[in-house]
Amino acid sequence: MLLEPVLPYVAGEARVKFATEAWEVEDAMALRRQVFCREQKVFAGHDRDETDARAITLVALAPIFGVADQVVGTVRIHEDAPGHWAGSRLAVEPAWRRLGALGTALIRLAVSSATARGCNRFTAHVQAQNATLFHRLHWATLAEETCHGLPHHFMEADLAHYPPFAEGPRGFTVLIRRER
Repeated sequence: MLLEPVLPYVAGEARVKFATEAWEVEDAMALRRQVFCREQKVFAGHDRDETDARAITLVALAPIFGVADQVVGTVRIHEDAPGHWAGSRLAVEPAWRRLGALGTALIRLAVSSATARGCNRFTAHVQAQNATLFHRLHWATLAEETCHGLPHHFMEADLAHYPPFAEGPRGFTVLIRRER
């Protein structure tokens, strides 16, 4: 008898929203530290910078026993000039990356929320290995650059594909389908 490998438990849905509670921000920062400092070794110690003081933190929350209380993804958005918004520090918990839905949902919420706040241009420096995902989501590469010693694409979202969404603090639910 052949046994199937045990896969990590992943809930059937997650909620993406603005971080509105202190614990959500703290856990988002911990996830960023895990991804950018420990896993990727892009930064030593922490990845916080002056942008954090003016950024809006978005989170993906996984439910535990029906209560959304585990941060499994995050990104921040910030207005860099009037009407020009940017996203940065997109991070997803490793066990949730294979599912693909959370990064996409965080990107959708980021751009659509900025659009609702008057965004007429949305850009991001995207690690090269993630550029294909962004291309599928109607982003264009404007330039290839090196940031923090890693290859990145400087990209811009096609705002025609991101209708305004003014309910960022409430967010929306993402259904998760595990592929076998």
